[in-house]
Amino acid sequence: MGKKSKQAAGIAKAANRKLDKSVLPAPPLPPEAELGSAKTLDEPALPGSGFKIINGEGYDDGGVADLSLLIDLEDNVQRRRRGETEYFQALKADLLPRAVKGPMARMSRREQKVSLAQLLFSEDDDCEDKGPSEVYVEQVDGEEDKATMKHRADRLAQARAALRLSLLLREAACTSLSLSELCKRKLTHSGKTGATEALRCADKAIEISGDGFWDGDAIAIEADDVPNLDSRYEKNATTPGLANAAVLKLLPIRVSHLCKRSALLQRGNALAALGKEEEAIKSYSEVFPLLEGEPRCARLDWERHSLYVNIGNCHSRLGDYAKANELYDIAEKLGTEHISAGNTKDGKGMVACSRRARAFALRRAGRMDEAKELLRQVLAQHIKDNLEADKQKAEEAVKAAEDAAKAAEEAAKGKEAS
Repeated sequence: MGKKSKQAAGIAKAANRKLDKSVLPAPPLPPEAELGSAKTLDEPALPGSGFKIINGEGYDDGGVADLSLLIDLEDNVQRRRRGETEYFQALKADLLPRAVKGPMARMSRREQKVSLAQLLFSEDDDCEDKGPSEVYVEQVDGEEDKATMKHRADRLAQARAALRLSLLLREAACTSLSLSELCKRKLTHSGKTGATEALRCADKAIEISGDGFWDGDAIAIEADDVPNLDSRYEKNATTPGLANAAVLKLLPIRVSHLCKRSALLQRGNALAALGKEEEAIKSYSEVFPLLEGEPRCARLDWERHSLYVNIGNCHSRLGDYAKANELYDIAEKLGTEHISAGNTKDGKGMVACSRRARAFALRRAGRMDEAKELLRQVLAQHIKDNLEADKQKAEEAVKAAEDAAKAAEEAAKGKEAS
């Protein structure tokens, strides 16, 4: 033990370092008790029918609980690893991993995690990849304007920033998701010319989500604008993956599954961009076992729908229209089931997406007249749906104005009466 200070300032400083255990929050739940969005809600968290479970009871939370597992704002993993006393002492002394240089230096670890969530999951209103569908479509044809390319480059830079911050915070789940986003945004930015780099990112994301070990230095290379791959580099994989037995003592297996689902889908997209259709089908298909037991809701069915359409597109590009058509039928059926259950918006979206994919497959098969007719039907339905949506918005605006006027009138009468 060191000497105790006799000065008032020293005594106060020592007292400030002591941890008052009586004010500590309750310890986190055990990992096996954290179910994420697999646990349904009794009431919808937001208005609308898109959260209702199909063929079951309850409502989906929209992925909020899964997001909490992935970002871990409460630092449950660190608390389980270190123990409550050591964790809060480290938190008080600012010894937990966080960015200590640059514009985020003044932000707390929690605030940096919030910024990380914004980098990974926020979408602009005009974002090209905004929406629930994850169907791969080649978006680079050389005819893009400067504004579009700048937007795509900015989105790609955001994913690289998210990867750097994930590594600084030592958040493995966010590191895996950042790599998946890098894969997705690289394909959007560079198309087929960037597919090899995108595939490398997806493979590394899968590695982190697995039960083996991964090398942080090999991952960090992907955060550079121009990754410098050294053929002489000897991999030093010492960090356990999200499904490793050592990690599963600290967080639920669901985190691994969430990351792996995203990585496998994006890996399939990268393989499809490279023309490796059979390998892409295998990558897409590996997601289905991870979806077993998940509730039938719009969020999960959009994921299933995207997989069926992507696999169908692969078969179409391989020249097997009959097999592709079978998968488009399954994807369209998911949509019709949602329409029947009252979730019209998502249901119509799934139906339109599968029919559009079928039309392009018909064109590849040389059946041009059928393709044109189907696209005409899809476009007509799209116009009709937009008119109905505009009419509904107008009616809601009129009703809101009437309610506001009525409330103001009642308030005025109450004031006169008093």
